[in-house]
Amino acid sequence: MLRSTYEDQDCNLARALEVVGERWTLLIIRSALLGTKRFDEFLEGLAIARNVLTKRLTRLVEHGVMERVPYQDRPLRYEYRLTPTGRDLTRAVIALMQWGDRNLSQELGPPRRADHIGCDGTVHVELRCSDCGREVCDEEVDVRRVR
Repeated sequence: MLRSTYEDQDCNLARALEVVGERWTLLIIRSALLGTKRFDEFLEGLAIARNVLTKRLTRLVEHGVMERVPYQDRPLRYEYRLTPTGRDLTRAVIALMQWGDRNLSQELGPPRRADHIGCDGTVHVELRCSDCGREVCDEEVDVRRVR
């Protein structure tokens, strides 16, 4: 039986999954990267149940991925903004998009693309060696336990 938490595992991926490893969570982050900020916008754009959205946003705020910021006083209303920690998930989201484009392609092509705001070039995630600076292909990577 699949456990619902990974708290007892000494693994950096498992720790990350504790925060963002649920499908709605990554879709909320994707929507935030696309500019969605308000609860009702997330609700409408994702077609997610209100209680599920509330739980996921609360968890993202608790973990510092998003912040809840008032945008209106009467009545008091909040919007949800990605923090620097949340923005740091951009690479992970783009990497998953690229994986989907390569392995789960659609006849019409990808529905979204990541573009560089500075020049409109397409952004992609790559593996690069910190020592030699060379781009590394998947077959050249060895994931090891270091402690």
